[in-house]
Amino acid sequence: MRWRGFRKVRGQVCKRLQRRMRALGVAELSSYRANIEAHDSEWAVLDSLCRVTISRFYRDKHVFEVLGRQVLPALASSVQIQGAKALRIWSGGCSSGEEPYSLAIIWRLMLAHRFPELALYILATDVERAVLRRAEQACYSHSSLKDLPGDWVEAYFKRQDDLFCLQKEYRTCVTFREHDVRTPMREAPFNLILCRNLAFTYFDQEMQRKVLQQIHAVMEEKGALVIGAHEHLPGGIELFEPWLPNEGIYRKQGR
Repeated sequence: MRWRGFRKVRGQVCKRLQRRMRALGVAELSSYRANIEAHDSEWAVLDSLCRVTISRFYRDKHVFEVLGRQVLPALASSVQIQGAKALRIWSGGCSSGEEPYSLAIIWRLMLAHRFPELALYILATDVERAVLRRAEQACYSHSSLKDLPGDWVEAYFKRQDDLFCLQKEYRTCVTFREHDVRTPMREAPFNLILCRNLAFTYFDQEMQRKVLQQIHAVMEEKGALVIGAHEHLPGGIELFEPWLPNEGIYRKQGR
């Protein structure tokens, strides 16, 4: 990981680390480092303290608008020409499910009628079991929905006390699974892969290259990759070419 990537959430990570040090009875960071070096199992604990689970529907609204207007139709047309029966998407680091559910809503609202013979399959993965459980429940506070068009909230969510729960028909195409993007994905291929605000923000260059190679390996020819709008692909590896670089969208190149 790289500390520079945590610039907006450093306080959150430091508070977690301070709580862990108190629980271990350790007062100084140097002592905590010695504890880690003496107990290999503590590395996994530290790794869990550094995970960031910030998410909301339609995060970076313009990216989703471009996906619905340009990227998804192009990919769907290509898939249909190839004779495939489904458009396959992987949402890596999906947190509580806002990203894959946003895609499911866009598909059903804007594209399903244009591609009636094409099914949508979204695999949504995260390393955190707790956030995956929340994702499967599909109930959210209003703050998670603030970027959605107002009429979408009323049309596609049902209010339950202080939460808004996504209607079932918009959830059936999404499958959730525990997975760490730093490890190989065993399922393939995918036409569209989203890895936003994760690997290319928080990981160092070596790990970024590893993740990118693994993404390339499970992507269909002419598939697309979406990273965070303010992220950059690591240098020294030519696997993707810009498609809509201002939105962080790239196309696979080469074999």
